Amino acid sequence: MIITRLVLIRHGITEWNKQKRYCGYKDINLSSQGKIQAIKLRKSIKKFSFDRIYCSDRKRALQTRAILFGKTKFSRVRDLREIHFGVLEGLTHDQIMKKYPVAYKAWLRDPYKGRIPDAESLSDFKKRVIRVMKEIVRSNLGKTVAVVCHGGVIAMFVSSILKSRKFWKYVVSPASVTIVDYNNRKFKLIKFNDRMRGS
Repeated sequence: MIITRLVLIRHGITEWNKQKRYCGYKDINLSSQGKIQAIKLRKSIKKFSFDRIYCSDRKRALQTRAILFGKTKFSRVRDLREIHFGVLEGLTHDQIMKKYPVAYKAWLRDPYKGRIPDAESLSDFKKRVIRVMKEIVRSNLGKTVAVVCHGGVIAMFVSSILKSRKFWKYVVSPASVTIVDYNNRKFKLIKFNDRMRGS
């Protein structure tokens, strides 16, 4: 039996996360708290032996990866970026309700049907996430792989495995670990949103 293990790691918290601002493609640094979260997580993930490391090309993910893995070689992957929130980028819930109330409410009700101006559609985002995860698996059959990325990426991947349209339900905590195994052409959720001991 050949099992491929994906250890999905969400980056540490940013100031925008703390302020509850939508942060997708915008390239935001980790906050000081986010760096501390990553340092704590580093101690916990030493139990894993990773064959390969992949990382989103956004600063918050790259900085988390650097804290976790130091100078270990890795692959920077654009398709592991967070969803592009379009005109919502950088805005809080209250600001959005003033500027784009109709589109925003429709999107919250059903993000697969609702459309935000200039944003990546959820169906396109899903295709991107599934495609990149399958590519990573194909290149690493039978191996254990770290994937440092974003809450939305992990939420989309997990919700698709569980065949759920409730995308928001599966957004994980900053500096958390989610484990997915691939075997017999199927993905299986092993561990979800584990903040590990001490993180």
